[in-house]
Amino acid sequence: MAEELIRPLSAELRHIAATELNEVEQRLPQDLQALRDWLAKQPHLKARQDAQFLVAFLRGCKFSLEKAKSKLDHYYTIRTMMPEVFGQNYMDDRSIAFCRTGTYVRLPKPLGVDGPRIQLTDYSKLDPKVFQMIDLFRFETLVMGRQITEDDNSVISGYVEILDLSKWNLSMVAQLDFSLIKKMGVFAEKAAPMRMKGVHLVNCPKEAVAVLNLARSLMPNKLQDRFYVHKNIEQLSKIIPREYLPEEYGGSNGRIADIIVEMERQMLSYNDYLKDEMNYGVNEQLRPGKHLTPDTLFGIEGSFRKLDID
Repeated sequence: MAEELIRPLSAELRHIAATELNEVEQRLPQDLQALRDWLAKQPHLKARQDAQFLVAFLRGCKFSLEKAKSKLDHYYTIRTMMPEVFGQNYMDDRSIAFCRTGTYVRLPKPLGVDGPRIQLTDYSKLDPKVFQMIDLFRFETLVMGRQITEDDNSVISGYVEILDLSKWNLSMVAQLDFSLIKKMGVFAEKAAPMRMKGVHLVNCPKEAVAVLNLARSLMPNKLQDRFYVHKNIEQLSKIIPREYLPEEYGGSNGRIADIIVEMERQMLSYNDYLKDEMNYGVNEQLRPGKHLTPDTLFGIEGSFRKLDID
C-alpha cells in the first residue's frame, strides 16, 4: 500500500498536518493516486513518483490537488530552465568544499518539537574569491532536495532562514546577481513544496540595507513580507529564542563544526538520490498548449539581466 511507504509523523506534526494542512490519513492513497493519474497524462513532464516525494507537494499545498499539480510542474520546469543551478545538482567536489566552509547549515533542532526547520547562512564564511552566490544557491537546493523526503518539520511546518551579515562587504555586493535572486524567489514561491516562514537578517550593516531592500523587492509579493531585520542577536532572540541558536551564538542547538561534519555525511549518503533526480524534468516541445520560456516563467526583462552594481 502507498501509505506504508510514507514515514509516520510524530503526534505533534500529525496534529498540524490534520488541522492546518487538511491531511486525512485514510485518504492519502487516493490523493497520491490522483496525482499519479494526472502525471501519466502529462507528455512533457517526467516526475519522480515516490509516495514520500509526492506527499510533500500535497502537504505543501494544503492538499489542494490543483495547487500540487501546478507546484510539481513548476518544480521540474524551473529545474530544467535553470541549468546554472540544477544542471549538476548533486554533491560534487565543489559542493563538498562549500559545505565544509559552514556558510550554510541546517540546525539540528527545529523551532520547537512541531516547529519549522532553522537554517543559518553566515556570510563571513563565504570567501568571494573562492565561491560565488550561485554556489550558495546551488547548495541550498541540494539540501532542499534531501529535505523534501527526509525532513517532516520542513515539509509540514516550513522553515526559517537566519542570515548573519556581520561581515557583509562591497566585494559581496559586487557579485550579487539580481536576475538569479529573482529566479530563486520564483522557485521558492511556485515550486518548492516547503513554505518559507521568515528570513531574519541579523548584524546587518547600514550600507547593506539599501542593496538588500532591492533584492527583497525582487521576491514575489507574499514573500517580501516575511523579511525581518534585527540589529543584533539579542533582538533576534526575541523571535527565535537563543536556545535554538548554535553554541557560537550563545545557544544550545549544536556546534557549527559538528553540524558541518554531519551535514556532509548526510548529503553524501543521499548522493545517489540527488543524481537520480537529474533524470527528471520537462520537455517544452511536448507541453500541451502554450510552451513556457525562461522570460515568461521568471518575468525577467532583457535589460534587467545586465544590471550591474558599481
